[in-house]
This record gives sequence, structure tokens and C-alpha cells, in this order.
Amino acid sequence: MPFDEVIQKIHTYLLILLLLHLMNFLFPTFLIGLAAIAIPIIIHLFNFRKYKKVYFTNIQFLKEIKEESDNKSRLKEWLILAMRILFISCLVFAFAQPFFPNHTNARQGKTDISIYIDNSFSMEGTNKNGNLLENAKQHATEIANAFQANDRFQLLTNDFEGRHQRFLTKDEFIERVNEVKISSASKTLNEALKRQQDFLLNGSSKNKRIFLLSDFQKHISTINKTDIDTNIHITCVPIASSEKNNVFIDSIWFESPVPQWGTEQVIHTTIINQSNKDIENGSLKLYINHTQVSLTSFDIKAGSTKEVSISFKVKQKEINRGILKIEDDPITYDDAFYFSFNPQTTIDALVINGKDSQTSNYFKSLLQSDSVFIYHENNEVSIEYSNFSKANIIILNELTALSSGLTAELEKFLRNGGSLVIFPSKTLDLVSYNSAFQSLQIPTIQKLDTFNTKTQNIDFEHGLYEGVFEKIDQSMDLPKVFDHFEFLKTTNNSAQHLVTLQNGDFLIASNNYEKGKVYVFSIPSNPLSSNLLKHALFVPTLIRMSIMSLQPTPIYYQTASNEAIYLNHSSDFSDKPLHIVKDDKKTDIIPEHRLLQNKTVLFTQNQMTEAGHYSIFEGTSIIKDLAFNFNRNESDMRFLSQEELQQYIDATHLRNIEIIVPNEKTLTKVLEDSNDGKKLWKLFLLLALIFLVSEILIIRLFKNK
Repeated sequence: MPFDEVIQKIHTYLLILLLLHLMNFLFPTFLIGLAAIAIPIIIHLFNFRKYKKVYFTNIQFLKEIKEESDNKSRLKEWLILAMRILFISCLVFAFAQPFFPNHTNARQGKTDISIYIDNSFSMEGTNKNGNLLENAKQHATEIANAFQANDRFQLLTNDFEGRHQRFLTKDEFIERVNEVKISSASKTLNEALKRQQDFLLNGSSKNKRIFLLSDFQKHISTINKTDIDTNIHITCVPIASSEKNNVFIDSIWFESPVPQWGTEQVIHTTIINQSNKDIENGSLKLYINHTQVSLTSFDIKAGSTKEVSISFKVKQKEINRGILKIEDDPITYDDAFYFSFNPQTTIDALVINGKDSQTSNYFKSLLQSDSVFIYHENNEVSIEYSNFSKANIIILNELTALSSGLTAELEKFLRNGGSLVIFPSKTLDLVSYNSAFQSLQIPTIQKLDTFNTKTQNIDFEHGLYEGVFEKIDQSMDLPKVFDHFEFLKTTNNSAQHLVTLQNGDFLIASNNYEKGKVYVFSIPSNPLSSNLLKHALFVPTLIRMSIMSLQPTPIYYQTASNEAIYLNHSSDFSDKPLHIVKDDKKTDIIPEHRLLQNKTVLFTQNQMTEAGHYSIFEGTSIIKDLAFNFNRNESDMRFLSQEELQQYIDATHLRNIEIIVPNEKTLTKVLEDSNDGKKLWKLFLLLALIFLVSEILIIRLFKNK
């Protein structure tokens, strides 16, 4: 063989080897089929080499004809052999599915894929292709179709369900995608990514892919770089909403911390307008126990927040269920706000009288005659500390001494949120009092001032007296004081003077102690020291102190979160587990419960998924009413555009994250190129058909000639 031909064949072989090196195969085991190339070679060797002997007289002429015939026959045989070898090779390659890999997403073998579908309320929006969630579900199916039958899939939504923590086949995944529905749960992208990564890292496959299908609201689109595994390729698929206008009720609260039966109550609400137009004469409706009781209008500028007040009279004792409503389309889930309250509240009052006190009847007649109060009375010589945990307010009426044991119990009482009222005794033990006052973080006593004086000022802006007097008359008759205790004045003293005497000393001061509150009177309750107990100021003062001792009960809770609900029960409910039941009876859960500080605490553990009114049942008895509302984070209609999302990714230097924007091309086609590079199986299948047709044409053309 000439040297030039040898060099040319070597170049050809090297080129073929280079192409084979550059190509990868999805199913390389099919390359075993290349062994079938031996079949046409064997046929060529043992069939085309058979000759028949024919005897002629003119040998020279026949020799020339024979040489010409042999050359044509040999060319035909080699061409047929080449076509058959190429046909078999291309057919085998087509089944092995060769491709030139994309260097960023090159893979071999099976792949584990985790696809997150944002199914929060904001995905109820629309664009030119319809509902955002339906778009996301369609894109998730297209993504699955871009991968192979032996690949494994995880479906993740905001619900973070247990069934999401296992791999699915492609068919199972597509079936689960069709079941995805809008949920009240909301997760940040960082939470979703961490969940996906943790799951994929437990898989055995070396190829791992993550997809995020979301509208990318700004408040959820934060990614902590330290939480990202850069070995996993992440693809963001933004699904933009064309509807970015929303007006919604963000929060509500009562003006009075403890709504009471028969009183006029004011509810304040925050309304947010995230649309690009002003709202004029919008209506806010208030429903109590399924009846509209009040209506007010409001104006709110585009892109602004406004506080709106609405009032009503509490006409029903026990449970009151309320709903505040506005009207706003097309996003309506946040147009209603549920709340509940119980105005039939009792106040547990404990009065501890000094052994020499003569004023116990004043407190007893005031508190025992009111059905709101549960009245208890002790003497300082026989204090029942077991009553402290039940009491809302404790009144120390002229105790001669404050022992260390009593002080310790009072500290515990205050830490649990109780209120303490102190009237010192005229014959007090100064050392024990000042020791207790130091522990309770209130001013210490210096001496008894026996000069007559008068009350000069009342702090009407303090919550204690807020709303007590319809009209403030500066010339009103105020209590007279005949003797009082002077307290040490220090710059680091945080006590607030509520009622002040003419000489600058306080008559009543208050101070916070952890969750509780301490009220200190500078006078004994004895009428010889002051006319306060007979004055008109005394009753509202003590009543307001008692009311403010109540811990405000939440009037609503949030769905899809682990809310802690406190009950005034100390039972473990082991015999009769508690149930939380929605008013339509469609939701019934048994919450986790624990005993904390002599109270039962329930934990919802993200089980409440629907907004509305609920009741806590002990057997068939309702022990508490609850209201749940959806998280208002999803009401925020601010989204990251594709450019903003790309800028955020670039700023955090997360090079393993890419963005694919759905367009006329399906995600299946886009990802096929992205996943496996340039696929060549169609080309090899076409070449196999060409070589097969070429073989047939060669056989027929040579035969005709």
C-alpha cells in the first residue's frame, strides 16, 4: 500500500477517534451492537470470494474481460460492505443516543431532579397564558419530559409535606404535579433551596438538578450564599404576573386592650393599597356574629398605607365572632379579616390585709359586689400562696412587713404578668419594706411626712386614666393627703408618677417588672392619712388597675404557622384530648399541648391551612374560640423582574444558577439542548436509512449494467 494512502487512512482513523472521544452516549451499553459489523464482513469473505471456472479458446480476450469484470465486481463488493457496516454502525449509535455534551450541564447516567412549584397565594395571579399556578404546572411537566425515563424526580411545594420527601418516576411526578393546588403556606427561596439540596444530597446519583418555578416576589427571593451547594446546577424559571394591583387588610387591633360587654369598642385596621390608582369611597364593613353592625368609608392613595377606625357596641356576652371586609378584585383572599373575642371576662383579685388594717371592707365592698371580679381575701398572718397563680391582681393593704418569702412569691407572680398594688402601713417595718422594694425595682421609703398637702396633678395621658374622664376639669376637687411617705429620688429610677402631690412627691407611681406591673401608693389606706378611699378617683383607679392586669388575649392567629395558644387550664387533657374544629366542620385537628407555668399551651404545628373561625372543644364543650387569617406576606405584589433577578444572582456570585424564561419554545426543547448538549441520534438514524437505501441502489445499478 502506498505511503500516502497509509497516512490518509491514519488521518481518517484519528478523526473518527476524535469524534468518538468528543461524543458521549446516554445508553453506551448499546455499543455492544457494533459487534454485528462482523456479519457483513463474514458474508463478504465467504460469499463474494467464490469463483466458477469457465473454459474458452481465446484466452487473451477473455483475460481482459475478466480483469474489467473483476474490478467492477470488487468495487461493488467493497461499496456494499461499506454501506452495510455504516448502516449497522449508525443504527447502533442511534440506539446509544450520542451527543456532544454541553460543558456546563454534561451528564452521564441517571439524574436526580428536584422541582419546586411556588403554590402560594400570589400564584393566583394571571398573565397572557392564564393562571400562574397552571403555567407553573405545565412548565414542570415540560421539564420532566426533557429528562430520561430512568431519571428520578422530587416535587416540592410550599406545603413541605412528608410525601414530598421521596423520589418519583416521571409518570408519578407528572401525576402529582396535576394535583398541586393553591396553599396558604409561604416559604422563602432559601428555605425551598435548602430543602431541595438536603434531599438530593441523600440520593445516590452524581447528576443533580434543581428547578425553581415561581413569580419571585421580592420578599421571598432572598438566597443565602453560604447555604448553596455550588456542585448542584440550579435553574430559575420566572413566571411573571401581569396583575400587580392589590388592596388588602393587613392587620387589626382593639383600641381597648380588654373589650367588655355593653361598652362601645373601636377597632383599628391597617389597609394597604398596592395598586397604581387612588381609592375613593372604599367601603369597610364590620360583621359581628354573622350580622353587619357597622360600615365606614375610606380614601387611600395609590401605593400608600392608611389606618381606618370603625366602632360598634358589644351586645353579646361570651363568644363574639367578627369579620372586617373590603372589596377588591381580582385578588380576594386578603379582603376579609377574621377575629374573635370574649367580653365576659372575670378578674381574679386577691386582697392581703395587714393584721392591724381597718380598711378591708372598702376593698371587699368594691370588688365583691361586681360580677366581673372573683374576690379572695387573706390576712398577712395566714397567706395562701397557692392563690397567687390564679390571681390577676394582688393588693397588699397595709401589711406591717414584707417577708423574703412573700417577696419571692410576688416576684414570681409579676414574672407571669400579674399586677401588684401596695398600700404601705403607717407602722411598717422599714427594713423589710425597702428590701422588698429593691427586689421589686421600685423606689425605697425614706420617712413619713406628716404635713397636710393636696393632690395637684393627674397624668391623664397614661393608659391607666385614658378614657376614664369624658372632660378634664383642671379645677376639679382632688384627694387630700394628711400624711404620706417620702420615697428616695434617684436618677436611675424608672417609676412613673401617675398622681402627684403639691410638694412634688407622688401619690401613685407605677413601674414595670418583667411582664407584670407594680402600683405603689405613698399613703396608707387608712382614712386618717387621706380621703382617697372615699374620693371619686379611687373607684376608677382601682377598677382600671384591675382591668389592665388582664393579659390581652390574641384576637386572631395566623394560618400555616406553629402558633402557641394559651388556655387558662392546668389539665393535661389526657383522658379527653382537645380538638380544634372549624365552624364548617371540615377541619378537625388534635393539637400538641404542653403544661407551662400552670397553663395549658396548644401548638398548631402548621396544621391550620384555612382562614376562618375555629373552636377548641373539650368533649362537646367549647372552651375557647379562635380566628385564623392568611399570612399577608403574599399580598405584597412586588416581584423581581428577569433583569433584577439576574443582577441579584450576579451580585451574590452564584455561578451555578441560571435563568430560563419560557417563550415560544417549550421548556422540553430548551432543556434537551441544555441538559445533554447537541443530540445526534436523529442524525445517525437518518444516516442509517441513507446507507440502507444506498446499498439497495448499488445492488440494482450494478445489476442493471
